[in-house]
Amino acid sequence: MKKIIITSFILAGIFSGQFAKAQEQQTTIKEPSIDQPVYKMAMGIRLSSAPAIVNNSVSFKYFMNSRAAIEALVSFGDPLAFGALLEMHNPLGTPGLQWFYGAGGYLGFSKEYNPEKQINERNTYFGAQGVVGLDYKFDKIPLNLSLDWKPELNLVSDINFEPAALALTARFTFGH
Repeated sequence: MKKIIITSFILAGIFSGQFAKAQEQQTTIKEPSIDQPVYKMAMGIRLSSAPAIVNNSVSFKYFMNSRAAIEALVSFGDPLAFGALLEMHNPLGTPGLQWFYGAGGYLGFSKEYNPEKQINERNTYFGAQGVVGLDYKFDKIPLNLSLDWKPELNLVSDINFEPAALALTARFTFGH
């Protein structure tokens, strides 16, 4: 019986201490943490300078934690392409400014005219892509700008490397 009473008092002490700590944290105003991403999600338009498979596209970026983000890219037109990148973000000295790097893959579909057969042929492209860039989130407005270099290595249909893919992305941001 003594063991049950002593255990009850110990558990009650632990739980009341945790409850008091939780109450104290609720009343304290939280400062933004360096462990939080600058924004949680963003969606916008990516304009590219090169004829890469995933070039001018719609961009959706989602931060899984303070450093890691997933970016999905969809290019409409010819080629129709889908890409995904895992990106690692690192803060720079200016608030809202980060540099990032990452890698991923893509799948694309195009239609090309074959003059020998005099028909349109469909081509499928599959490959790897890397990315290095700068990412800036404006403080007072929900806007994010990104400048990046995203080279592509095509592995299916024809082996080809596109090194000149520079892009500017403007996104509307959601969440913090």
